[in-house]
Amino acid sequence: MNLQLQKMAIEVLIVEDDVKIAEINRRFIEKIEGFHVVGIATDEIQAKEQLEILSPDLVLLDIYFPGMNGLDMLSYIRQHYRETDVIMITAAKEVEAIREAVRSGAFDYIMKPLVFNRLQETLLRYLDFHRELNRLNETGTINQSDVDRLLSGTGKKDSRSEISFLPKGIDKLTLVKIVQAISAAEGGMTAEQIAKEVGVSRTTGRRYLEHLVSSGEVFADLSYGVVGRPERVYRKKG
Repeated sequence: MNLQLQKMAIEVLIVEDDVKIAEINRRFIEKIEGFHVVGIATDEIQAKEQLEILSPDLVLLDIYFPGMNGLDMLSYIRQHYRETDVIMITAAKEVEAIREAVRSGAFDYIMKPLVFNRLQETLLRYLDFHRELNRLNETGTINQSDVDRLLSGTGKKDSRSEISFLPKGIDKLTLVKIVQAISAAEGGMTAEQIAKEVGVSRTTGRRYLEHLVSSGEVFADLSYGVVGRPERVYRKKG
């Protein structure tokens, strides 16, 4: 990741006492575009020091530490670092621990052993949530649809149910990337531009875009250039 992309990326602090697991988690995160690991803490003292120095956007936090309870650390972060979000990653399976993590404001709760696809799904949802918050901060206004969209990004979804409603030939992760690209483009994008941005063929890009049009997430209109036939330009609703 070049320096400019690092500055734009969501900064992540990993709090995990097992150095090998922490390194695996770091490599997983660095594979996902839009995220950059800024530090790894293996105990309570390191975690608090790095929170103060780095002020990360997001913390991946384990529950069980020698001499430290991760739920107490979660409460500490919520109290002292309101701009920092937390995703719990742990082997703890107790219902009460999960309930407490949710009540204390954890964005998500992922069980060990960590599966890359599950982590990627959560981080992409968090990326949407983070961008939506930034957009609302810039506009300075908010309505009910904004609130609904924001909260839907934080809720856990049944991925099996979600995938079952996607038509044949529409991949969930590719669809997420296309939605993110459209959302970031103020003037809209053509199928060719989407194809180059996401790394798919123009035909594939158009198929995904037309799916988004039919689902009501995107609208399309015609753009008349100086020469040649008019092109369909796709824009995100809202």
